[in-house]
Amino acid sequence: MNGQRQLQLGSQRVDYTLQRSARRTIGFVISDSGLKVTAPRWVLLRDIELAIRSKEAWIIAKLQQRQERSAQRTRQQMEWRDGARLPYLGGALTLRLRPASTPEVAVHHDASTGELAVHLPDGAEEQALKATVKAWLQRQAHALFAQRLPLYAMRLGVQYCAFKLTSARTQWGSCTAAGIIRLNWRLVHFGQAQIDYVIAHELAHLREMNHSPRFWALVESVFPDHAAARKVLRERGPEMLPVF
Repeated sequence: MNGQRQLQLGSQRVDYTLQRSARRTIGFVISDSGLKVTAPRWVLLRDIELAIRSKEAWIIAKLQQRQERSAQRTRQQMEWRDGARLPYLGGALTLRLRPASTPEVAVHHDASTGELAVHLPDGAEEQALKATVKAWLQRQAHALFAQRLPLYAMRLGVQYCAFKLTSARTQWGSCTAAGIIRLNWRLVHFGQAQIDYVIAHELAHLREMNHSPRFWALVESVFPDHAAARKVLRERGPEMLPVF
């Protein structure tokens, strides 16, 4: 039977979703929604629960990690107000909300003070502020990527046909066999090292369309500190960044 169930694992009572399918083995997936167990239709419930108990340590650890990440996201949730801090190029900008002298929306970045002044008409809603800041960040990302891509293409001895911005939720970049590079505009929240690593990574695929040892050797030849940059990106995934 499909549906929501509970099981005592040690001192913790765990909720899980049970889904029956045509698969041959019992599978476990832990997401923000919790534990999902997929099992063959013919497997008895007691055997499913035995399988869950056999994975007890792994399940408890993964659920705890999810809870900690959720709590961290809540703590880091950005408030869209004057004085808010916006992650940008590994540091942060201070948002300054200013009244617009004309119906046109305007954005001014003062690099010396680290402030981003957004001029909005009276009565503008929060979504208008978000859309304005997002558009500005995407323009900065496009300009920065356009500068860094040729540099690493030259170092790797490759040519790309075009590059595009993406808003993918789970990928920082991608590369097609046709030479089209896609880079997540949200990389602009990170430092130069993380941006350059993703650029080098995707361009390296133009020579090795895989993640073999030869591919990683190629990445290391132009970006030796790729492991550290990759670690930062893993620890601060897209879900940890401001919500637009």
